[in-house]
Amino acid sequence: MQFGLMSVSDITRDPVSGYTPSEAERIKAIITIAKHAEDVGLDVFAIGEHHNPPFFSSSPTTLLAHIAAITERLIVTTSTTLITTNDPVRIAEEYAMLQHVSGGRMDLMLGRGNTAPVYPWFGQDIRQGLHLALENYNLLHRLWREDVVDWEGKFRTALQGFTSTPRPLDDVPPFVWHGSIRTPEIAEQAAYYGNGYFANNIFWPKEHYKRLIEYYRKRFEHYGHGTGKQAIVGLGGQAFLAKSSQEAHSQFRPYFDEAPVYGNGPSMEDFEEMTPLSVGSPQEVIDKTLTFQEAFGDYQRQLFLMDHAGLPLKTVLEQVDLLGGEVVPVLRKELESRRDPEAPANPPSHAELVQAKYGDEEPRQPRPNANRGDNVTGGSPYQDSEAEVSAYPTL
Repeated sequence: MQFGLMSVSDITRDPVSGYTPSEAERIKAIITIAKHAEDVGLDVFAIGEHHNPPFFSSSPTTLLAHIAAITERLIVTTSTTLITTNDPVRIAEEYAMLQHVSGGRMDLMLGRGNTAPVYPWFGQDIRQGLHLALENYNLLHRLWREDVVDWEGKFRTALQGFTSTPRPLDDVPPFVWHGSIRTPEIAEQAAYYGNGYFANNIFWPKEHYKRLIEYYRKRFEHYGHGTGKQAIVGLGGQAFLAKSSQEAHSQFRPYFDEAPVYGNGPSMEDFEEMTPLSVGSPQEVIDKTLTFQEAFGDYQRQLFLMDHAGLPLKTVLEQVDLLGGEVVPVLRKELESRRDPEAPANPPSHAELVQAKYGDEEPRQPRPNANRGDNVTGGSPYQDSEAEVSAYPTL
C-alpha cells in the first residue's frame, strides 16, 4: 500500500495571519514539503496542473524532476495532467524524460481538470472535453509503445512516421492512472487499457465514488486484465491532524471557513459527515481512512491533501510529521491485514513492469535512427519518390 501527499498548488491568503505567500515562497515550500514526505516515510508526492492564478503548478515535469533529484525513493506523479488541453506528443516526450531522470520513480495521472477557461487558452473547445480525453490518450498510448507512429484523428494534425523521443526508459512506458470524479467513460477507458483508476474522493459522498470504482472493476475484468479485485485503484483524501479532536477543529476552522473551495458552504462538521474530510486526532483520521477500504474494497494508493487553504509551511510540516509518524504506520498494518490475497498491495513499479515484459532478459534500450524521417516536414522519406529520396543530403 502506498501513501503520499497531493497538492493542488494553490496560493491562498492565510486567514489567521493575513499573509499571502509569493509564488516563489510557495514553490520553495512545496519542494520542502515533498522532501519532508520522504523523510517521514511516505511513498508518493503528486502535484496538480493549473494555468491560472491562484495556482503555480503550470509546469509539473520541471517541478517533479527537481523533487526526484533531491529524493532517493519518493515516487513523483501528477494529480492530474490535463489530457484534454496538452498535446499528447508533448506529454509523451516530457513524461518519458521525467521517467529517465527519476530512474523510473514516477507515474502519470491523467484527467480533464476542473478549470473551464483552460480549454480556449490552449485552443480547445470544452464541449469536446470527453472526446479529447479519449482520443488524446489513445495517441499517447501508441506513442509510448510504437517506435514509428502513423496516426490521424480529429483534434490535432496527423502524424506520419513519427517517433516520440526520448523513448520510455527500458522501452517500458510509465504506469498511467486515469483520474475522474464524475465520468464513467473515463473509468471505462482506464479499464480498457488495464490502467489504474484514481478517484479523487474529496468533495463527494462515498456513494458517488463507489459507483464509479465498482464500474471500473467490472470493466477491468471484462477486458481480461484480471479479476475486479486485481484492478488498481487510488483514492484521494483530506486530513487535518492535531493531538486531540478539539485542538484540530479549533486550528483548522478558520482555514476551512475562508477557503475558496469550502467557504460559505456547509459547516466543517457537516462536511466531515458528508465527505472523506478528516479533522481530528491521529486515531480519528485512522478510523475514517479505514472506512475507505470498507466502502471501495482493497486499493493500492492513498493520497492526502494537506497543504492548501493558506496553511503556513510550519503547520503543513507538522501535519506531515503526524501523518507519517502516527497515522500511516497503523494504516499500513491494518489495511494489509485486511487485504484479500488476490488484491495487489501496490501499483506496478517500473521494475515490476520491466520484469513482466522481459523476464530474465536485458531490457531493450532504444536507439532511434536519426535519419529515418524528414527533419524539414516531419514526414517519412520512404513515402517520397526515389528521385526525391536521392536528393536528400547525405549526412
